[in-house]
Amino acid sequence: MNDRRDFLKSSTVAATLATTALSSQPASAAPAGSNERMRIGFIGPGGRGFGAHVKSLCKHHEQGRKIDLVGVAEVFESQRDKVADHIEKATGTKPAKYVDYREMIEKENLDAVCIGTPDHWHHRQTIDALEAGLNVYCEKPMTKTVQEAFDVEDKWRASGKVMQVGVQSTSLPVWDEVNALLREGKLGKVLGFQTEYFRNSDVGQWRYYKLTPDMTPKTIDWKRWLGTEHDLAEDMPFDREVYKQWRRFWPFGSGMFTDLFVHRTTSMLKATGLRVPGRVTGAGGVYLEYDGRDVPDVATVVADFNEGVQGLITATMCNQESRVNQLIRGHYGTFTFGNGESFDGFDFIPERGPVTHVRQDAERIKTNPVDNTTMAHFANWLDACEAGDPSLCNNQPDLGAAAMSVVNLGAQSYRKGKVFFVDEDHNISDQDPGWAAKWEKRSAEGGPVAHIPGWNAGDYGSKQRDPDYMEYGGPWIDGKDPAQG
Repeated sequence: MNDRRDFLKSSTVAATLATTALSSQPASAAPAGSNERMRIGFIGPGGRGFGAHVKSLCKHHEQGRKIDLVGVAEVFESQRDKVADHIEKATGTKPAKYVDYREMIEKENLDAVCIGTPDHWHHRQTIDALEAGLNVYCEKPMTKTVQEAFDVEDKWRASGKVMQVGVQSTSLPVWDEVNALLREGKLGKVLGFQTEYFRNSDVGQWRYYKLTPDMTPKTIDWKRWLGTEHDLAEDMPFDREVYKQWRRFWPFGSGMFTDLFVHRTTSMLKATGLRVPGRVTGAGGVYLEYDGRDVPDVATVVADFNEGVQGLITATMCNQESRVNQLIRGHYGTFTFGNGESFDGFDFIPERGPVTHVRQDAERIKTNPVDNTTMAHFANWLDACEAGDPSLCNNQPDLGAAAMSVVNLGAQSYRKGKVFFVDEDHNISDQDPGWAAKWEKRSAEGGPVAHIPGWNAGDYGSKQRDPDYMEYGGPWIDGKDPAQG
């Protein structure tokens, strides 16, 4: 046990921070590929990959979607057999079984793949699939590092293929509805969002994934899982904990930052229209769960955006009954969403009349609930694939990359004790370019106020009045009272 912990603590897969530029929206893809029915293969269908990817698409097949689930690539023999058996029983198709996903892509005449592997594999498998001309569904987070996220975004834009990132809450209609209200000025100048993902457990987070005696070096292709051939991770002795509970360890995941924070962060970015932040800092620590983990059990990320908006993402893995509310704040009011992703509306809380000088009443704004967001998210992906239109996806890679830049830089900030800054060309640095000075200069010059993308409400909720007594303010030059003109 100590050997593993010592090894993991000494082996770090650090995020490489690089320059990447955005390109234009991808061109439309060919509808669904060359087959009359969409042929889908699964890469690494473990817990989420089986429970969500495989089972959801089996249900869509049962409901009449023109899809065939034809291949399973999985390094664990027992899991590979279990998934293939389920597909055959549910759909009547016996899928081919592979250890190496590249062989499946080469042989199965696929139209699309679903990627459910650990985070450190996402980038390579996504790039391989896009280069093979396949549509992609990739489980969140989109990649392991920020550089990889921007790389995937660029590759996707150039490919013209359909790609969906697996944050299922982005298929709730509420976020587009909120975005429209924000752009119209319902809250006035948007100032910030606040979100969370609290949990609690008596065994420690991610240790509820059970270890079984059939997990052995004979049944699991350990080297392939690690990705040592591709320098995705350093070699290390086989370990059931690392294999099954990999989110606890930095070389393979980033704990709550990329497993949980990415859910709520993506929703808030979709609602506000914000994308890559300008400044990110992270904090926290391992304060209770001393079970050999690397990742913290208390964490907070603060992301500041060039649009003059601040995002706060905070949680602990050791308390869940005193959550903070998800909300978006503006100068003239606030939208509050409660917790989770199952709701039929949200609340508008207006600011006081003497401040806003407009009459607004508190109200409940209705929205359509979604019974099964995972099914809805896969339906949205299938629709986009059938139409050959990447823009139809509810969580495209530009949004996936933006969410990664928030949560992963937050994790890196926590680990390195540094603040990270991102410029308009996606250069990332820990050297302050004058973030505070930029806003102080704007204040001294009297604006203008920055707004979220798509803002169309003019100056509404974005101006303050000058009280009459402010005529007495200002510096006295050569002893002259500025109020005297």
